[in-house]
Amino acid sequence: MSTNILALDVATHCGWATATASGVWDLSIKRDESSGMRLIRFKAKLLEILTLENIGLVAFERTSGMHKHAIITQSELHGVLKSTLEERNIPYVAYSATEIKKFATGKGNAGKPVMIQAAKDKLGYSGADDNEADALWIYQLCKSLIN
Repeated sequence: MSTNILALDVATHCGWATATASGVWDLSIKRDESSGMRLIRFKAKLLEILTLENIGLVAFERTSGMHKHAIITQSELHGVLKSTLEERNIPYVAYSATEIKKFATGKGNAGKPVMIQAAKDKLGYSGADDNEADALWIYQLCKSLIN
């Protein structure tokens, strides 16, 4: 029996991918909302897809980056993710950006356009969003390592 995988590129524009679909969740804070609304939106989307897709494993990109605000946001979202998964006994794995990029392109320092193009060339991706393309690659990397 195969495990249903959810892959996430965790950020305010959160890329996600499963065996049946992929996309981007916009977790942006709206006018007059607290910053905690991003976390509430993320948890709601996460719970919905965990249930709908009967997810048994979650893969995501580890926190990294150079911009303090982005690292803080990503770390907060990772906290929500891990807490939610622990509560539901769903295992998870995290990969570095370098691991994901090397798997996708052969180069651990590939830029966003290269990652998108690789997803188009190798996965049949027809979109243009780097978050979704990254989620697709995280999905493929995880799938390759558990099979």
